[in-house]
Amino acid sequence: MLMPVTLRRFTVAEIDAFPADGNRYEVLDGVLFVTPGPGLPHQTVAQRLTVALSVFLAGRPDVGVWSPGVVPIDDASRLEPDVLVGVLPPRWEDWTDVQDRWLAIEVSGRGSQMYDRTYKRDAYLASGVREVWLVDLLRHQVSVSRLDGAPELVCQGSVEWREPGTGRPLLVDLGGVFRGVVGGD
Repeated sequence: MLMPVTLRRFTVAEIDAFPADGNRYEVLDGVLFVTPGPGLPHQTVAQRLTVALSVFLAGRPDVGVWSPGVVPIDDASRLEPDVLVGVLPPRWEDWTDVQDRWLAIEVSGRGSQMYDRTYKRDAYLASGVREVWLVDLLRHQVSVSRLDGAPELVCQGSVEWREPGTGRPLLVDLGGVFRGVVGGD
C-alpha cells in the first residue's frame, strides 16, 4: 500500500535559528534546501564575476554588488544567490530594503545545478529580479534568463550584461572567468 509523504515546511525564522555549520540553508515555499559550503572552483568563479561587476559599477555608490546576496521573498522563502546586484535605497538597514534587484548569479556545479535551474531561477524572476545568470562550472558557460520574457540565452566565450537605466554594456570574458577551473564543485 502506498502512503502519502508529508514534507515538513520551514519558515525563514526557523532557518535563521539553525547553527552556523558551514552549510547554506535556503527555503523556497517552505521547502528547505541545504547545500554544502562552496569549493574552490565555485568561489573563484563567483569572486571573478563579483570583481568584474564591482569595477564596472564603481561610479555608482547607489548600487551594491554582494557575494553572496540575499533575496527575501516572504516568510516561507528566502534565497541566497552567489552574486547579487541591486540598488540601495536612500535609507537601508537590511536585505528587505533592496527592492530593485538587477542581477542574481548562481554558480552551479554537480551538486546544485538541478536545484538552481529548476527552482531558483524561476523564483528569482517571479520575485522581480531583472536577470538571472546560471554559471555552469562543468560546461564553462552561462545561461541568461530575463524578467522581460526573452528566451534563455546560453553564452560561451563571453556574456554581456547591460546596466539598467543606462544600457551601458559590460562584456565579461568567460575564458578569464573559467581560467584554471577543472572541477565542477
